[in-house]
Amino acid sequence: MISELPSHSTLSSAAADLRISESALSQAITQVEKAVGEHLCVRRKGRGLQLTPAGRHFAAQAKKIVHASEELILNPSQGRTSLRGPVHLGCFASLAPHLLPPILSEVRSLYPEIDLQLTAGTHDELLPQLEAGHLDAILAYDLHLPGGFTKRHLYSTQLEAVLPQDHPLTGQKSVSLADLADEDLMLYGTNPSTATVHTAFEAAGLKPKVVMTVPQMILARELVARGVGYTVQMSRPREHQLSLEGRPFAIRPIEPTAGSTAVVAVWPMGMRLTPRASAVLDIAAETSIF
Repeated sequence: MISELPSHSTLSSAAADLRISESALSQAITQVEKAVGEHLCVRRKGRGLQLTPAGRHFAAQAKKIVHASEELILNPSQGRTSLRGPVHLGCFASLAPHLLPPILSEVRSLYPEIDLQLTAGTHDELLPQLEAGHLDAILAYDLHLPGGFTKRHLYSTQLEAVLPQDHPLTGQKSVSLADLADEDLMLYGTNPSTATVHTAFEAAGLKPKVVMTVPQMILARELVARGVGYTVQMSRPREHQLSLEGRPFAIRPIEPTAGSTAVVAVWPMGMRLTPRASAVLDIAAETSIF
């Protein structure tokens, strides 16, 4: 690396290391001194080269500049662990608790010099940040996304029912939307989730019995575990069936299949991801496998 170049006590050795003539190097030093307006070194024949106090200060500041310039390298060739620098990843809020912890853990293990920053939110919050260049990419459902984005498939998903553990429908291996239509629904009130649920019921000629709209999927599941009603969510990796209070609930697939879609990584079309961001998305794909 540049910052690891050796120091030299004579012009001849420095010139040989730089593969230029001694006279060219001497002229270059003279030009730098003229630009700075001070003598940076004392050159005496047979006694080598000595830095003046101004020269030592100039050399120290120059080394800082070189070190800083190395941090701007986006595609180092020394191997995977040498990737370093910032990556800002957005994630749809209901996906965040399931996708982000393993991604962050793997990134820290494999790429300790990548500074991964995470933002969770709705599509309406994340997409403007992505378009404005504040995010490298977002993880989201492939639902109601505008054009102009490149997508990378992470995993396929579909609607499933989350039921109280003692609900009569838990005796079935799967449930239908007709089974659920007259039950009390705790609806996650954030698009595209809300629209997906209503569209699925409408396609089946049904209307859900929404008794409460909640701002977080995790809250809807907590209410289900308390027996208040049921909710509908998209299937996800590493699913568990316990509330934060340790209360069990049951998950059943919906048949016929409803709300089929995918979770994707998204970034602006025509934008080239940095090697760091690409590496993070590789990890997202690997950790999203069921």
